[in-house]
Amino acid sequence: MEYEAVIGLEVHVQLNTLSKIFCSCSTQFGTPPNSQVCPVCMGQPGVLPVLNSGALEKAVKAGLSLDCEIPSFSKFDRKNYFYPDLPKGYQISQFDFPIAKNGFIDIDLPDGSVKRIGITRAHMEEDAGKLIHSDKKPYSLVDFNRAGVPLLEIVSEPDLRSSEEAYYYLKELKNTMKYIGVSDVNMEEGSLRCDANISIRPKGEKKLGTKVEIKNMNSINGVRHAIDYEIDRQETLFSDGKLVEQETRLFDAASGRTLPMRSKEEANDYRYFPEPDLPPIRIKEQEIAKIKRSLPELPRARKHRFIEQYRVTPQDAETLTDEKERADYFEAVVSEKIIKVFKADPEKTGEISKKAANWILTETSALVNSSKITFDEFKKRVPPVNTAALLVSIESGVISGKMAKDIYPEMAASGRTSEEIINERGLKQITDTAELEKAVEQVITSHPSEVKQYKEGNEKLIGFFVGEVMKATKGQANPRAVNEILRRRL
Repeated sequence: MEYEAVIGLEVHVQLNTLSKIFCSCSTQFGTPPNSQVCPVCMGQPGVLPVLNSGALEKAVKAGLSLDCEIPSFSKFDRKNYFYPDLPKGYQISQFDFPIAKNGFIDIDLPDGSVKRIGITRAHMEEDAGKLIHSDKKPYSLVDFNRAGVPLLEIVSEPDLRSSEEAYYYLKELKNTMKYIGVSDVNMEEGSLRCDANISIRPKGEKKLGTKVEIKNMNSINGVRHAIDYEIDRQETLFSDGKLVEQETRLFDAASGRTLPMRSKEEANDYRYFPEPDLPPIRIKEQEIAKIKRSLPELPRARKHRFIEQYRVTPQDAETLTDEKERADYFEAVVSEKIIKVFKADPEKTGEISKKAANWILTETSALVNSSKITFDEFKKRVPPVNTAALLVSIESGVISGKMAKDIYPEMAASGRTSEEIINERGLKQITDTAELEKAVEQVITSHPSEVKQYKEGNEKLIGFFVGEVMKATKGQANPRAVNEILRRRL
C-alpha cells in the first residue's frame, strides 16, 4: 500500500528584544548561568508581569509578514504544567485569542512548482529555562537566564507532505523573520526551534492518522532527517499491522533516529485559563497599518524581482537573497554604478548584473567568510561603489578578471579603490591594437614550428600563443583582443 505523510510544523522564534517579555531582565546570550533573573521571571510571590511593548510590535510585524489576520483583541493565558525549568509552575502563553491567525507562506520547490502552506496561528509566550544534563552526575542543573525570553510560536496547517517541503517552508520562514528584523533566528543559540507533527495515511484517504510530535531538532537539515526517519518508522509499523501511538519523541542527531519521550498531551491537559495579571491586548487599526508600512521587501518577492530585473539565474537569486545583507550588497553594487554605466544597453546591464552576482557569491563571499565578518562590516571596508567600479573595469577591458582577483583582497585590506591600486601597480591592460599586433607578430616569428603545426590543424596551440603574448606583455595584454588578432594572423 502506498502511504502519504501529513506534516505540520510548530516553530518557536525568539524575538530579539533587549529585555524579557514581562520584566526588564536582559536577554543577552552566553552570560553566566542564572545571572539574568529577577523576582518576576522567577515567579516570586507578589510580583506582577508587564508586557514588553517591543515584543508585541515584533509579534505583530511577524504576523503581517506571514499574511496573517491581526485581531483587534487578544489575550494571555496560563498553560499549566510542572517541569524543573518552569519556575512559576505555569507558562504565560496564548490559547484561544492569539496575536495572529489565518496566514500563509508560499514556497518555491525545486521542480519549479509553488506550494502555499497555511499558517494556523502565531502566538506570543515566554520561554522556559534550560536544563543541563550530565552522564557523570546523578542530577541535572537548570539555568533560568532564558526563562521569560519572548517567543513567537508559529503553527502551520498540516499542509506539508514531505521532508523536502518542510525544509523549504522552514527556510522561507527563517529568512522572512531575519529580513523583517524580529529575530536573529540562530538555531545553534536556540533563537529558532522547530517541532514537527507527523502522521501517515493511505494515499487518497482524507482522514488524518495518529500524529507523533518530534522535538530536539536544532538545524533545518536535522528537521529534514528526523521527518524522513519518522515517516519510514510509521510506514514500517503500518506494514507490520501495528498501530502508531500518539506520543512525543526526541530526535537523536548522532544516530539519525527518533526515540520515545512521553505520551502526547492534549490542550485540556494544560488546564488553560486567562492570565489574571495581564490585561487583554487591544490593537488599533492605525497601529497595525503603521507596522505594515514598516515591512521591508520579503525574501521570496526579492528573489523573483532579482530574476526579472537583473536577469540573474533562479539559483543565484535564491542564494543572494538567503542573506539580507548579501542581497543588499549585491543590489547596491549593481545599482550604484553598473546600471549608470550600462543603462543605455539593457542586454549589457543584464549580462554584467549576472557577472556581479557571480562575483559576490564567489569572491566577495570568500573574503567575508575568511575575515569572519558580516556583509555589513565588509561594506565598510569595500563600499559597494568600489566593487562596482572594479567590475566595470573588467567589463571595459581596463583589467582582466585575473588581475581583478588579485586586486580585490588588497582593496579589502587597505580600503583603497581599484583605480588607485591599478595606477600604482601599472596594471592597466594593453588594448591598443597596434601595440598588440606588434607583440603577436613577434611571438609568431619566434615560433615557426608551432605556427606550422597550428596551420596543419592543431588548433589547441592557440592557448600556447596567447600565453606567449601574455608573457611578452607581462600579463597586461587584453586576452580577448589577443585571441582575435592571433586567429586572424594565423
